[in-house]
Amino acid sequence: MQTVKIPVSLDPIRAATSKSSYQGVIPGQQLKRLNELSAGDCSDVTVSLECDVDLQGIVYLKGKAVTELTLLCQRCMTLYTTEVTVDFCFSPCKTEAEIDELPDAYDPIECNEIGEIRLHQLVEDELIVAMPVIPMHDDESCNKGSQDMSVGEIEAAQEERPNPFAVLEKLKSK
Repeated sequence: MQTVKIPVSLDPIRAATSKSSYQGVIPGQQLKRLNELSAGDCSDVTVSLECDVDLQGIVYLKGKAVTELTLLCQRCMTLYTTEVTVDFCFSPCKTEAEIDELPDAYDPIECNEIGEIRLHQLVEDELIVAMPVIPMHDDESCNKGSQDMSVGEIEAAQEERPNPFAVLEKLKSK
C-alpha cells in the first residue's frame, strides 16, 4: 500500500474493481462533528482502506481508523487523552433487497446520486459511534480514583410510620 491523501468521496465500485488501497490521514480540523463532541481538537485520523470484491461478488470497503481525542473525565472533571480505534467493513447497497441479502460481515452503506460515498463523513461517523459513552480515566490514573461520590445530602432514615392497612387487618379479624 502506498501512503496517499484519503479522498473526500469515493466510487466504491470503481475502487473495488481496480483493487484500490489507501493509507493516509484525514486532517482532524475537517471533522467538525467529532471536534464538537470532544473537549479539544482531535488529532489527525490515520486511515487504512482496502477496496475489493469478495468471492461472492460483493463489493466491499474494509479499513481501520485511529485518532486521539481529548475528552473530559466525568469522574474528576479533568481533561485526558484517549485513543479511539475503529475497524469497519462496508458494502454499497442500492435497494432494501440488497441490504436484506447482505452477509452479516458487511454493514450496508448508501451511495449518493452519482454512485459515490463520502469517505470522510463515513470515517467520522464510525469514530463518533466508537467514542466512550461516559468518558473516564482509568481508576489508577484518575484524581478521584474509585472513591464513592455523592451529590447533594443524604437524608436521615425516616421513623417507621404506622401501616395504613392496619385498620383493615383489625376488621378482618372480627
